[in-house]
Amino acid sequence: MGFTTGFIGGITLTTSILYLTISVHQRNRATQSAFLRHQAATLNNFIEPAPPSPPPTSRETRVNWTETWKDRWNAELENAVRKLYAIDWDKVREGVEDRTAALWAAAFRKAREEAPDPPKTEASK
Repeated sequence: MGFTTGFIGGITLTTSILYLTISVHQRNRATQSAFLRHQAATLNNFIEPAPPSPPPTSRETRVNWTETWKDRWNAELENAVRKLYAIDWDKVREGVEDRTAALWAAAFRKAREEAPDPPKTEASK
C-alpha cells in the first residue's frame, strides 16, 4: 500500500467517523429540543391554560343522521340528569311520608267507624 492510498484511506475513515459522530450529536440535540419544547408547553399550559376552542361554525356538516340522533339522545339524557340532581329528595320523602300517614289515619278512622260494637258478655255487665 502506497503513501497516497494510506493517506486517502485515513482521511476517509476519519471523515466517516466524524460524520457519524456529528450526525448522532445532531439527532440527540433535536430529540432534547423536542422534549424541552414539550415540557415548556406543558408547564405553560399548567400555569396559563389555553383558551377554550371556539364553538363549531354552522358550516360544519354531520357525517350522517345517526350522529345527529346520538347527539340529540345525549342532550336529552343530560337534561334528565340535571333535573334529577335539581330535585330536593328530602322534601319529596317528607311529602310521601305525610301523605302515607294521612292515608293510614283515614283508613283506620273509617275502619273504626264501620266496625260493629263488640257483643256484651255477662262479665262486662
